[in-house]
Amino acid sequence: MSPERRRRSTDASTSSPVPAQRVAVIIPAKDESRRIAATVRAARAIPLVDLVLVVDDGSEDATQHVARDAGAVVVRHSHNRGKASAMETGAAVVAMRDTDDRPPRLLLFIDGDLAESAVNAAPLVGPVLGGSADVSIALLPPQAGAGGRGIVVGLARRSIQSMTGWTPTQPLSGMRCLTREAFEAATPLAHGWGVETGMTIDLVRKGFVAVEVPCDLRHRASGSDLRGQLHRAAQYRDVLLAINARKVRGIAGTVRRTLMPSRRSPRRPAEPAQD
Repeated sequence: MSPERRRRSTDASTSSPVPAQRVAVIIPAKDESRRIAATVRAARAIPLVDLVLVVDDGSEDATQHVARDAGAVVVRHSHNRGKASAMETGAAVVAMRDTDDRPPRLLLFIDGDLAESAVNAAPLVGPVLGGSADVSIALLPPQAGAGGRGIVVGLARRSIQSMTGWTPTQPLSGMRCLTREAFEAATPLAHGWGVETGMTIDLVRKGFVAVEVPCDLRHRASGSDLRGQLHRAAQYRDVLLAINARKVRGIAGTVRRTLMPSRRSPRRPAEPAQD
């Protein structure tokens, strides 16, 4: 059990009232002006959500204005910095809005193109709120128009299993709810499309509990056209980079632990007693 979940269990056993847990929805978005308003409005309807934050990652359309008009708090990157950077920006802004007299908000990350289905991310909150998991990951139904062959998913799934012992069904799912403690343990996040795979490996390796939860979420799927193929090629590259970086990190840690005893200063022999 992670330290934060232990603390929540201890709080529940005391007689003093514990303030109700709050949830912040963080939506990294780029050029989502057509769907972001519906996504924001649906996210605001999720129970316990008191903050919907859109991180406009260098959009060239009206994403930031449409999101703000729909009721979101909006922060903007002046140029595109990638999903990992948008997630880190969002989490930092939420932390600034947390207060010392209440528990840190749970962080619920969703995509900007979910539209009205975003409200169906609500089941992700329960396992984390109840303390049975540190991170919950959405299991999505088959998406209309999806043209992938499972190559990237297979790479991520096999790598997570071999490096952690846990086998996820949808390792690339970006809809996740996690504690502040878990998010900070996963930073710095992996670059680009490798963020989810890297986060899962890092958290499960460190003893955090991950679960998958079915959610009826609908988003734009990558097709089998040239654009879809290029997207999956970029996914494969970023996922592989995230995996290899963690393999190297693991090897380096093993070598460091092995060499550490030999690098200690030898104990000096005791000097003979003086007459």
